[in-house]
Amino acid sequence: MKATLGRRIVAEFLGSAFLLAAVVGSGIMAERLAGGNAALALLANSIATGAALVAIILTFESISGPHLNPVVTLAGAIRGELSWKDVTPYIVAQCFGAVAGVFAVHIMFALPIVAASTHVRSGFPQFFSEFIATFGLLSVIWGCVRYRPSAVPFAVGAYITGAYWFTSSTSFANPAVTLARCLTNTFAGIRPVDALPFILAQLLGAVSATVLFMWLAPAPRVDQES
Repeated sequence: MKATLGRRIVAEFLGSAFLLAAVVGSGIMAERLAGGNAALALLANSIATGAALVAIILTFESISGPHLNPVVTLAGAIRGELSWKDVTPYIVAQCFGAVAGVFAVHIMFALPIVAASTHVRSGFPQFFSEFIATFGLLSVIWGCVRYRPSAVPFAVGAYITGAYWFTSSTSFANPAVTLARCLTNTFAGIRPVDALPFILAQLLGAVSATVLFMWLAPAPRVDQES
């Protein structure tokens, strides 16, 4: 039985909040414990994020999906798997949840609740990296949804863990995550001025992967009986 819209929205809010708590909180902890070793800090940040993502998806998958990501929500609507009237509530819940997650982490680590990031993430290589990161994420999602739906949580968590390392941007691949990370001047932050190009690249990557997989792995046709 499909959950009501209200329950799905709460699930998207909570899932997004915990996702950002994992991303930002583990980044702060990793930076504090790594003793200036950026590689070690990134390793800890990526493993914690990927592991938390698997747990979050498994927790909320029977309620809202979960999407946890505006481009996944838009792509789901494009594919006809989500009503267009539900797109705006989903995205609003994801963005507010992501911001709430950042605020919660700041409180836990005794930081100012809001601190605009000064972490520079600019230039074409970074933006192209976000296109690749998001294209890959949506490819993993749609490929697994079509052929191995039970593997989606683990495949997404593994992909994000790896993409932290093979993309120069460390794979935001999520507009809600990007906006929320503008509000934290920590290891995971991004300058507000750099956010819009990231989001545009993410949208382009998501749409490209979605259109490709609608052809590459189409839903099975239902043959009519004669």
